[in-house]
Amino acid sequence: MSKYSIVVPFHNEEENVTTLYDRLKAIMEHVGDTFELVFVDDGSRDRTYRLLEEIAAVDSRVLVVKLRRNFGQTSALAAGFDHATGEFILAMDGDLQHDPNEIPTFLSKLEEGYDVVSGWRSHRGDNFIMRRIPSRAANWLMATLSGVNIHDFGTTFKAYRREVIQNIPLYGEMHRFIPALASWYGASICEIPISNPAREFGKSHYGISRTFRVFFDLLTIRFLLKYMTRPLHFFGTIGALGMATGSGLAIWLFILKLITGQPVMDQHGPIFVIAGILILAGIQMMGIGLLGELQVRHFFTAAHRAPYAVDRVIRLRSEESLLQ
Repeated sequence: MSKYSIVVPFHNEEENVTTLYDRLKAIMEHVGDTFELVFVDDGSRDRTYRLLEEIAAVDSRVLVVKLRRNFGQTSALAAGFDHATGEFILAMDGDLQHDPNEIPTFLSKLEEGYDVVSGWRSHRGDNFIMRRIPSRAANWLMATLSGVNIHDFGTTFKAYRREVIQNIPLYGEMHRFIPALASWYGASICEIPISNPAREFGKSHYGISRTFRVFFDLLTIRFLLKYMTRPLHFFGTIGALGMATGSGLAIWLFILKLITGQPVMDQHGPIFVIAGILILAGIQMMGIGLLGELQVRHFFTAAHRAPYAVDRVIRLRSEESLLQ
């Protein structure tokens, strides 16, 4: 078992694979403790996997996880975390926009006792209008809604204690919300500034369209943080309000009918329909809340299900293990 695991997802990064490996190997050998490099090929269509396979064939400290198709960054990270064996786990991108020379700073913060160390791209070189302004707005909203006071949720460059990251289920696009989810488990979090050099090769896989999806992710994370273990408190409140309002209108119409004898449907037909809809909608919301409670129970009792499918795992056996 290694002390440090460096998890790197790759998707069509053939120009960067060898360079990143050389840089990571040099800096981790300088750190001095045992380490492993967990490289995840997320359904690349270029020579990325072939290069990773060649690296794993000559270095027993490299573990290559090949996914059957492109599952996305969150699932690729989840695959890397599941196969990592280190006490401390660091994640970074494979496009050379994360500087391996900054890894010792992350590791030193973990050694100080922090559970999560998040990178902060304090001086970004991206396009100001298309990338930096939307990113700042999204990060501000994330910090406000999640209650985690960090500046940069979007970067993958983060370090974790093994016991913390293993408690966080990753799916969809949840990788950017790991600090927020970790805080729900009581993790201690700190942030350190990192550089953000421009891409040396290839082009970014992200565009402005990703920014629009962040809004829905924010709603999801807000709901998860507040009602993940008690969905009936959310849906039940809405349902109770709907039922109470509908019942109040229905009782008022009933009393009006008894006192005045006027035809309620002729004079107050829309109100009567609204009352019925509110009562039915309230019952449905209560039912959704109860189903949510059943799902929560299932979540805490069901077996772990991975959001990815592994094609193969490659690691060269070291000479020590062969002699045992």
